[in-house]
Amino acid sequence: MLTGIDRERMSIQQIGSATKRPTPGMVILDRDGVINYDSDHYIRSLQDWIPIPGSIEAIVRLAQSGMRIAVASNQSGLGRGFFKVRDLNRMHGRLLDLLARHQVSLEVIALCPHLPGDQCDCRKPAPGMLQHILQTSGLSAGQCVYIGDSFRDWQAAERAGIPFVHVLSGKGARELQKHADDWPASVQHYSDLEQWSLALLAGRW
Repeated sequence: MLTGIDRERMSIQQIGSATKRPTPGMVILDRDGVINYDSDHYIRSLQDWIPIPGSIEAIVRLAQSGMRIAVASNQSGLGRGFFKVRDLNRMHGRLLDLLARHQVSLEVIALCPHLPGDQCDCRKPAPGMLQHILQTSGLSAGQCVYIGDSFRDWQAAERAGIPFVHVLSGKGARELQKHADDWPASVQHYSDLEQWSLALLAGRW
């Protein structure tokens, strides 16, 4: 696991009823499909890394409301040789620059570079990255929330004991349909990170 920081929006509305929850102390974000557009061919370079409209503003909004922000992301493209650590650093440097314009920073970016067959404990759906973030943050699982666009994101959050929110951006709509019979009723589905952030801050989450 790599940790540390080196320099189609949709009109789908929330699915299911909302139960008001405590404001989280930390919001942990998947990267591809939540912060930036995803691709079946991997996000390989700075040119590929394009923020989803509203995602940067959502992170700023959450951080300025007192929440700590972290990222936990599978990046097997690194292990597959599709890009190098310096390419990831450029992408994350761009993300940090966009946030710094608003005096916002990230707590940590946790990445898993391993392939599915590597049997590591950090590649989602394994909970290793999320557990690492919990251990270093000093927060309990119940004080955090993980936002992701895939079913394995939910599986990782469930295994770590962290509340989960599913967004339909990225591969989220596809994942919602693919696992239609598997999503628990407790998981709320929002169109994107921006919509969830507005719902949270309005007290509707």
